[in-house]
Amino acid sequence: YFRGLGVKLDYAKARELYEKAAAKGDSTAQNNLGSIYAKGLGVKQDYKKAVEWYEKAGAQGLAVAQHNVGSMYESGLGVKQDYEKAAERYNKAALNGEAVAQNNLAHLYYMGVGVKQDYEKSAQWYQKAAVQGLALAQSNLGAMYENGLGVKRDYVKAVEWYEKAAAQDYTLAQANLAYMYSEGLGVKQDYEKALEWYQKVAVKGDAEAQYNIGYIYETVKQDYVKAMEWYQKSAAQGFAAAQYNIGYLYYRGLGAKQDYAKTFEWFKKAADQGDADAQFGIGLLYHKGLGMPQDNETALEWFKKAAQQGHIHARKQIKELSADN
Repeated sequence: YFRGLGVKLDYAKARELYEKAAAKGDSTAQNNLGSIYAKGLGVKQDYKKAVEWYEKAGAQGLAVAQHNVGSMYESGLGVKQDYEKAAERYNKAALNGEAVAQNNLAHLYYMGVGVKQDYEKSAQWYQKAAVQGLALAQSNLGAMYENGLGVKRDYVKAVEWYEKAAAQDYTLAQANLAYMYSEGLGVKQDYEKALEWYQKVAVKGDAEAQYNIGYIYETVKQDYVKAMEWYQKSAAQGFAAAQYNIGYLYYRGLGAKQDYAKTFEWFKKAADQGDADAQFGIGLLYHKGLGMPQDNETALEWFKKAAQQGHIHARKQIKELSADN
């Protein structure tokens, strides 16, 4: 009844049957009752009742219930948020082989929340969850190897774990794998494979992956029309770097007819999000009078915005304009 297998889905009936089994001490039924109350399936959502049932099941050693209690403490649902108690419950479940709890405990060690920060322990728990096939943990372990956190930096192992997670359609791992191929880290540099993996992510609507595809087309393949197409997809979602690059392509007349008005339009979108390159670019447009009247006063304002973010060329322009005055 709970999953609608062989019978019509009926949460009320499922709850009735689970309550009978739970009253007899069935830990799985107790845990499932907790999930019914946590998700509000056929009943009013009640996190406190959910915790009560998870606790009963967890006390009997059911790993998934111990994890669920930990999750409630971590999120502060039905109980006061308490990361130390979350870590305690995750640890119990993790020792009982619960993969998600192992991953979550690893994350707490990584962040230093509820436990003392310890990258080595974090990597160890990610490893335990990863070997059980949990894609999230595989991706996280790959990142530990890529960055040398808790383990010796090893790009080959990072790629191996990213590949395992990516094969399960885990988006972040697919994006990370694409990056490894584009940079030649742990694998032979291969832009075609990088594009292949970025496209798997991009079709899910990921703006950064769409930008990265555009960047490869612009800088490696020098197919500016395709670069513009992918940048447009990313920019439509507000990705500032893509907006700036569209402006730059219009500025250079690459992939589209040179158009300073459109250059300004796209630079402005990125600049309003704090993109320093775009702020510098607008300053140049005003300084050179491209697509607008020449205006050094306004140019200086934009150069200062970029310079405040450490833009070296903007600082140089400010000195030159100040010297001219």
